[in-house]
Amino acid sequence: MLRRIFRALLTVAMLLLAAGATMLLYIAWRVNYTGLKDRSQPADAIVILGAQVEPDGQPGPDLYVRTLHAAQLYQNGVAPYIVTTGGFRGDRLSAAAVGRDLAVSLGVPPDRVFLADGSMTTREDAASARDLMLAHGWSTAVLVSHPLHLERARILFEGQGLTVYPSPTNTDLSTIPWRTRAWLTMRETVGIVWIGLEELGVPYEWTGLLSRLVYGPSSTEAE
Repeated sequence: MLRRIFRALLTVAMLLLAAGATMLLYIAWRVNYTGLKDRSQPADAIVILGAQVEPDGQPGPDLYVRTLHAAQLYQNGVAPYIVTTGGFRGDRLSAAAVGRDLAVSLGVPPDRVFLADGSMTTREDAASARDLMLAHGWSTAVLVSHPLHLERARILFEGQGLTVYPSPTNTDLSTIPWRTRAWLTMRETVGIVWIGLEELGVPYEWTGLLSRLVYGPSSTEAE
């Protein structure tokens, strides 16, 4: 009798592990799939996800290519406005402020670029952009970021009630060393799992531990 119960429990455990592994593989596939195709289409605004600013105030490589891509979308008539996100509110060296200045230098009229600063994570970027967009009566956006970041960003922005169209920068995923690509994919996969766990009501102490194991003790990027 005990042997039958043990076998049944072992079978259930194996099925759960297989289901979990399948789910993780699917999420990892989605992370890469979303970043392979530009899905931009006419929208109310183009939202640039914030990225690193160099100590001298210049945009870091990621922020530069994201802003350049957004400016090109604007020039192509995809949307009439650009929203830049990230960094402390009112800080002239925030990702949002530096991105705005770069967009203007690339030919976007200053009155067509809006700041959605006061955010330090992708989750906060989504909330800040939502507040700004709703204040202007906007509900659709082309979302610009690194290809492997877009799936998680899409989930968070749609969670704010916005309709978004992912538009990856021109980073060619095939040129990323496979170890780096695997690591980035895993990070994003964990971030998406974290979102799902929080929506299910899993305590923050548990999801916070998951984040620290992957992103490090001081990182909040998965948020």
